[in-house]
Amino acid sequence: MKQKNTIRRSDMQNCMLCASPVCDKKCPHNLQPAKILRSLWFGNEDFAAATLPADNLCSNCTAPCETACLRPHAVPIKNLIMRLKKEVAPCLEISLPADESKLQTDLCGIPLENPFLLSSSVVASTYDMCARAFAAGWAGAAFKTICNFPIHEASPRFSAIKGSDGSIIGFKNIEQLSDHSVPENMAIFRRLKKDYPTKFILASIMGQNEAEWEDLAHTCQENGADAIELNFSCPNMMEEGLGSDIGQIPELVERFTAAAKKAVTIPVLAKLTPNVAAMSPAAEAALRGGADGIAAINTIKSIMNVNPHTYISSPAVRGQSAVGGYSGNAVKPIALRFIAELAKNPRLKNLHISGMGGIETWQDGLEFLLLGASSLQVTTAVMQYGYRIIEDLKTGLNYYLHDKGFNSVKELTGLALDSVSDTTDILERDTILFPQFNYNTCLGCGRCVISCADGGHQAIHLNEKRQPLLDGKKCVGCHLCRLVCPTHSITSAKKRISRKH
Repeated sequence: MKQKNTIRRSDMQNCMLCASPVCDKKCPHNLQPAKILRSLWFGNEDFAAATLPADNLCSNCTAPCETACLRPHAVPIKNLIMRLKKEVAPCLEISLPADESKLQTDLCGIPLENPFLLSSSVVASTYDMCARAFAAGWAGAAFKTICNFPIHEASPRFSAIKGSDGSIIGFKNIEQLSDHSVPENMAIFRRLKKDYPTKFILASIMGQNEAEWEDLAHTCQENGADAIELNFSCPNMMEEGLGSDIGQIPELVERFTAAAKKAVTIPVLAKLTPNVAAMSPAAEAALRGGADGIAAINTIKSIMNVNPHTYISSPAVRGQSAVGGYSGNAVKPIALRFIAELAKNPRLKNLHISGMGGIETWQDGLEFLLLGASSLQVTTAVMQYGYRIIEDLKTGLNYYLHDKGFNSVKELTGLALDSVSDTTDILERDTILFPQFNYNTCLGCGRCVISCADGGHQAIHLNEKRQPLLDGKKCVGCHLCRLVCPTHSITSAKKRISRKH
């Protein structure tokens, strides 16, 4: 296999991923450049390259797509497509998959077209929204949490931390539950089930006592829900004793799970809070209560963006703010840690794990699967980019399955668990893996020198050509230099060196 070059998000960071993109309308070859750009943004370059026609239609094109761009010539559309054609396409080992049958899976025995669901939030809160998501290709939705008590939301209720490309890295919300009545939500369930019988409806509920948990679960089942998700994890409730307050007390998790479970015959999942040191106690309590699965993680309690002039954290509501739930790609490492904890717990081996927390790309979803999840839920990425991301989630994962020779997405679950330990005492510490510099792409900025000098072991210096040179006697193989290199010109050497040398 040829070594392909990777096209990164930074190569197209000026792209705004527009709605009704003008570049598509101006492409004389009907290549749908916006769709290609979106695939690159979401790490789906192999699939994008495989969809290109045999002829290199861009080679002699004057690129009217770039002229039409809302940021004229700021996005190198022609260059990116040409790179796909010249650098990525020749390295592909398989053609486009004929279908998406390998994505088919199930949630507690109930069929799913693919593992991707909307998670319980504003993105799955009305009939119209769910219908558009289902039409786009999502396998189902965890509907926004249904309750019997009144909900009054604050305005504004979102804030974010953004990266240099303008995309949201971390997202905070102080939103609560569905503000529709139970009868209104049940009417939505019935209509969705009638119009989209193959789509999965996961009814998220929250009660104030055992009777409410039981009644809500039964009502949802009677109106078409395929499974119940018990919200033991929302961090934004106005009153004590709800949401994440429950998820932190295993005895309550067990009691309310049992209440809901006895009222229904469909599967019941407990959605657990990450605002704990370990999730297993609550998960084991849910199992004792009869749960068929676990959903994790919900958002993490947070404070962010304190205004240096008003001294108020965001989102600011008439001079006040509050602790809220943190989500987005930034929480993925924390979510993966909890997913692995649950999947490695032998007492939970028969529970379905529905994973969420920072999933934006198909690779993100793949990581959750490899660490033990069997279905996947997404919200923050949808809020930022729309339901359309399901196309790259599905095609990217499907292409991966075919490329690696897997027969089903189910075969991925848990494959990475053996590589993960709760402690570092199992790690081999007698050899060093040195960094390796690619002088063809290195521009001589010296970022590696700075970081190694001030945050590492003073093992790199620049020669007269501004090329980084490694002092093997000082290098400890920490690879900080690789992480800070802006041109991705540092890789790992292929051979480990004994510390004795």
